[in-house]
Amino acid sequence: MILQLGGAVPHSSLDLVLHSSTETVVVLLVTALFSLISWFIIVQKWWQFRRLRQQGDRFFAEIERTTRLRDAYHAVMKLPPSPYHRIFREAINFFSELRPGALRDAGDVPKGSLSVTQLEALKMMLGKDIAAERDVASQHIPWLATIGSVSPLMGLLGTVLGVMNAFIGIAAGGSGNFAAVAPGVAEALVTTVAGLATAIPAVIGYNIYASRVGIFSAEMEGFADELIGTMAREGLL
Repeated sequence: MILQLGGAVPHSSLDLVLHSSTETVVVLLVTALFSLISWFIIVQKWWQFRRLRQQGDRFFAEIERTTRLRDAYHAVMKLPPSPYHRIFREAINFFSELRPGALRDAGDVPKGSLSVTQLEALKMMLGKDIAAERDVASQHIPWLATIGSVSPLMGLLGTVLGVMNAFIGIAAGGSGNFAAVAPGVAEALVTTVAGLATAIPAVIGYNIYASRVGIFSAEMEGFADELIGTMAREGLL
């Protein structure tokens, strides 16, 4: 261990890192890689959910300006693609296949209604599409949980290895006074600090984005239920 075998006494955390043993350096590099991955996911998800919120606000604003479902369909089709846009389009297209002409611009709505089986098929289709959009929104978020769990363990591993090396250095040097032990113990604790510094933002990010995925999913499910209710009110079901 460099600090135990006659090296210069460290005066800062940077000195500890620069004069660390090979085991400590390896653990610090792995932890740094985890931190980079974690922050990349955090920033990427922040941007993704920001866009989802903007797209949702614009989508529902267009919906609220219309009074009938077919008018809403024409207005929404002019918007850029988004999860809300795709769910609405797939629902209307599926419904149009079940009842051709029901949403045409002129004329009366064709007589008849969806059977129980057809209505259940419509609900299943909406559920499948919502699940697909939820999977896209939650992509990479489990990595934050993994990094948040593994990083402290990596730090602990580095600390245990550092303490072992410290005792080996004490035995080799034949000195057990505090001045000889302190640098080695301090180096061992550096990896624990690095592991915690990596894990804390990852865990916070995971909890925030997991909550946002739940809110997004609930919003989509609520929209699907409202869409079916609107179809029923307009006599389309």
